[in-house]
Amino acid sequence: MRQPKLLFVTALATALVAGCKVDRTREGELPEVDIRGGQLPKFDIDPARVDVRMDTQTIVVPKVEVTPRKSNNP
Repeated sequence: MRQPKLLFVTALATALVAGCKVDRTREGELPEVDIRGGQLPKFDIDPARVDVRMDTQTIVVPKVEVTPRKSNNP
């Protein structure tokens, strides 16, 4: 179900881009900015202590029996 939607969106986007004509009507330019040195913030970080260990345990799993329902179809 996802493939047809993706294909449709891709085809629609291609048709929209290919079906239009773009003419530049005005030149663009970058803004003028003054750049000064700054200072990065300082952080005091106390990381959490993580204790990782492995342990082997036995887990009791219930036994499940499945009986198929008889079909009425020949």
